[in-house]
Amino acid sequence: MIRFAKIIWWASVIWLVLWLVPNLYDFLLVQPQSTPFTLYSTVTGDFAWIDRSQGHAIYTDREGKRYTESEFDSIFPFFYYRQLMADERFPDTLHGIAVSPRMAQTGSFMFMSTPLSYNAPKIELYPLLESMSGRVDLKMPDDVFRITDRGIEFIGMTDNRVDAAKSDAYTEAMERKGFTFPPQIIAGNPTIKKEYDEGYLMTDKEGQLFHLKQVKGRPYCRHIALPDSLHVAHIFLTEFRDRRFLAFLVDDRHRMYVLYTGSYEIKQVEIPAFDPTREAISIIGNPFDWTLSLTSLSDASLYAIDAATLQCVGRMRHNTEVSLAEKLRQYAMPLRLGFVSPIDPYVFPRINEY
Repeated sequence: MIRFAKIIWWASVIWLVLWLVPNLYDFLLVQPQSTPFTLYSTVTGDFAWIDRSQGHAIYTDREGKRYTESEFDSIFPFFYYRQLMADERFPDTLHGIAVSPRMAQTGSFMFMSTPLSYNAPKIELYPLLESMSGRVDLKMPDDVFRITDRGIEFIGMTDNRVDAAKSDAYTEAMERKGFTFPPQIIAGNPTIKKEYDEGYLMTDKEGQLFHLKQVKGRPYCRHIALPDSLHVAHIFLTEFRDRRFLAFLVDDRHRMYVLYTGSYEIKQVEIPAFDPTREAISIIGNPFDWTLSLTSLSDASLYAIDAATLQCVGRMRHNTEVSLAEKLRQYAMPLRLGFVSPIDPYVFPRINEY
């Protein structure tokens, strides 16, 4: 019994050392590093950023050119359009194309996804909003739906009863379009804090892609043809203000695509492999180009994407210098115990995942 107690005691000590010492070392000696806020400029055709590492803002680009704050606003007319409007400096044209503050307002978008949010557990009950109510404000329905291997079921939130008539109508509409139950993926934005609603995108049991929404109280279901080489693994329904895009898709080979509204055209985005379960993505877009950032546990890269062709027109990576404290930590503490991770919300023991 004494020997067993010693084993437990030493095991506990080892666990505490693996967890406490590296965290205490980081707290005392390692300074956190941040990446400067960086955008691709439609005006200059290159990246520029704001460096605050010296305690004040330095506006610069890859050529080392320094900008004043006012000049920096001018090379990003879509991002800083409100300031340029206030200064009466918003341009009339860009590259020979007429532009306006209205174009900047409606044609710009921001998108972000992190592994922490993507991998979070989800309640598989979904509200289906009316997408064509005739009213400006969206309204939450009185029911939610779930999908089983038998079909779709609408459940009243007040009485917890299945609406058989509505469930049968939607199940029949989906089966008529070739949907095979149950679904593999259900993606939507179940909130009224948006300007319009496009319902949900789903993949069925066979991996086929479908668009489901409610139009004037009736089911709308559309089968979306996919190229033979595209097997959808992740879906992000966008619902941006200009309604040009319906969703971002990622396939099983981590290739990213745009699904266009109306035509349901699918076009690949020219970036390296992207895994939403392990990498964060952010996109700041305008009618001319996007600044797309991919961030993993070990790397952060920026890509400039042409908004029309979705081709990559520029890329960069900020060089971050590894401090002496970080180098020593890698050799002195090759094993680190942690309980949380930046890629999921679960708490359990992990080795070297930080």
